[in-house]
Amino acid sequence: MGVRIAVVIALATFFSYLHMLSAMRAETLQQLDRYVTERTQREQALFVQAEDNLAILKNALEERIRSFGQEDPSARFDSVLARLPDGTIRNRPESFDGTKMSCVFVVRGVNVNAELRRRILAAREVTEQYGPAFHVRFMNTYVMLPEGVALGYWPEAATWCLEAPPDLPITSHEYFTISAPENNPQRRTVWSGIIAEPVSKLWGVSASTPLDMNGRHVATINHDILLPELMTRTIQENLPGAYNMLLRDDGQLIAHPAMKTEGATSGFHILSTEAHPGEARLDAGENREHLRSILELVKNRKPGQVVLHLPGYDEYIAVARLKGPGWNFVTVLPGHVVSSAAFAASRYVLLFGVGSLLLELMIMYWVLRQQITRPLLTFTQAADRVAAGDFKLKLDTSRGDELGRLSQAFQLMAGEVQQREESLRRANEGLEQRVDERTHELKEVHQRLLETARQAGRAEIATSVLHNVGNVLNSVHTSARVAAERLGGLKLESVSRAVTLLEEHQSDLAAFLTQDGRGQRMLPFLKELGEHLKGERQELQTLLGDILRYSDHIGTIVKLQQRYARMGSLQESVDLAELMEDALRINEAALGRHEVKVERHLQHLPPMMLDKHRLLTILVNLISNAKYALDKKPDGERILRLKLEQPAADRIRIEVSDTGEGIAPELLTRIFQHGFTTREEGHGFGLHSSALAAQEMEGSLTAHSEGLGRGATFTLELPCHAARKAG
Repeated sequence: MGVRIAVVIALATFFSYLHMLSAMRAETLQQLDRYVTERTQREQALFVQAEDNLAILKNALEERIRSFGQEDPSARFDSVLARLPDGTIRNRPESFDGTKMSCVFVVRGVNVNAELRRRILAAREVTEQYGPAFHVRFMNTYVMLPEGVALGYWPEAATWCLEAPPDLPITSHEYFTISAPENNPQRRTVWSGIIAEPVSKLWGVSASTPLDMNGRHVATINHDILLPELMTRTIQENLPGAYNMLLRDDGQLIAHPAMKTEGATSGFHILSTEAHPGEARLDAGENREHLRSILELVKNRKPGQVVLHLPGYDEYIAVARLKGPGWNFVTVLPGHVVSSAAFAASRYVLLFGVGSLLLELMIMYWVLRQQITRPLLTFTQAADRVAAGDFKLKLDTSRGDELGRLSQAFQLMAGEVQQREESLRRANEGLEQRVDERTHELKEVHQRLLETARQAGRAEIATSVLHNVGNVLNSVHTSARVAAERLGGLKLESVSRAVTLLEEHQSDLAAFLTQDGRGQRMLPFLKELGEHLKGERQELQTLLGDILRYSDHIGTIVKLQQRYARMGSLQESVDLAELMEDALRINEAALGRHEVKVERHLQHLPPMMLDKHRLLTILVNLISNAKYALDKKPDGERILRLKLEQPAADRIRIEVSDTGEGIAPELLTRIFQHGFTTREEGHGFGLHSSALAAQEMEGSLTAHSEGLGRGATFTLELPCHAARKAG
């Protein structure tokens, strides 16, 4: 028997090891997949923000250059910059503070004409305006001009422009050449590899956005991210036993725990056959052949494949591409990490099995030694007598072991059975009293549950308010920012110049206006300027009107939630098509920023009696969710469809469809649950509160999707009645 138990334990241990190894491997690979996907979404936010910043700077610089027109910039240029004895043009040292101002450097020998001076002044003003705000996330903001000019805001290296060598080859460095028309015909934001800044000697990567005007490359706008920051973000927060790296498809290693750049002049290239002088190096324990195998595996992976196996090194590779620079974020997990954990777990199974075997053999030996067969026969006879109704037993209770105690228990059992009927009788007498007591207790519990439900309801209303108000505040922020940009772009300088010119000819104003060429152009110019200022005023009034409307909607949301808490409902005459347009306008900024195409299929319906603001809140939530679902779709495929129809005289149907990431079938039953969300930054309040609002309006909100990657449709059906016409 002992041998059989030992064999069973050995087989159980072996199969347990295989099962745990398979389960742990599957669980680890799933965790690796989730980790890389979530980590990539978090890491790429910095690069996406850099590209958004550069787009803002590009528009601002272009507007600033155009605003100069043909103005003579000499006085302003000479007040802040000076040509030094070495032939360069730099900031005047006596008035320069690099922690607050932009540092300007013009290579020796550059012909600085009036047009170039205007561009330099425009770039200096833009970097000084936006640089401090962007400095929260990026170490510098700078602009390079093709003629050999570099300027920017960099407080940590405030005097770099004063320390730069006179013949610094600005236009030959990678962070400028990648934006040249021949290297970047699409004229989009591109990212450099890791390079050392020639003055500060700091390693980093640069995002470059070209600016073309009138078909000519006039400037390149840049953000830098230091290599130590990339290394820290990449290496830290890794899975136990794993490590992370960043690499480009062309073989350049961006970040790796073993890469060292001290004393190097160029980055590390995986595809190089041998090390080059000045190339970054790897610590012992990592080699180029290993990295080359990883790169080849990454480049040959199938679309959508995240986790790969590297057989030659017994490693698991998880890969995701960073949006923006297009780099590969790679996590390497050695295979022994999975197998060692499974082996450790199976070892415990084996130890417990052997211990159990020994204990079982000892118990069997002791029981057999005590000759338990005869006492067991006596107990069998006693059990038969109890079954027959004879509860008067005489057993050997003199033994001090378990069998003696069992004999005593048998005798006690007979006496207790005799007392059972009496106990049952007394129990019946006290049953009614206990029922009353339990009923009272249940009422108290019910009251506590009701109070808990009320508190949960108040919490749900509060989260819904925050969620809906947050949607509207995004639109308020966008309108306010556009209004500020419009206000900053007003051509007030032109009015000042025109007034100055008229004051100069005040004595002969009639002759000046009729005979002088400049005076003859003055009245058309003032008329055109007035029309321009009138248009800008109208645009600012429109933006401020949007802000007021959005602010009113915030107050309406709060009032709506207050009525919602009181279970109230207010119906009024609603133009459904206009209400759907309002919901689109609230999300207009986000839809435009993500280049979402909106298709409308709106049936013309008469005004209906509905709860207007509650319906608007549902539509805003559905449109906002659809926008997020379209984020991962490529440009041109982000489509949002709105459909309005009346399937019956007393019902309306509203559909909000998108071509986004879709919903898995197993999630369709959970999508409206409180707190459930599929977005990393989501809260799970919007759809839940929208479904509740639809129920309060005696309607329904349902979701349908053909599966992942095939979009989703949310259908809102509500009862309605045509509004009565006044009079």
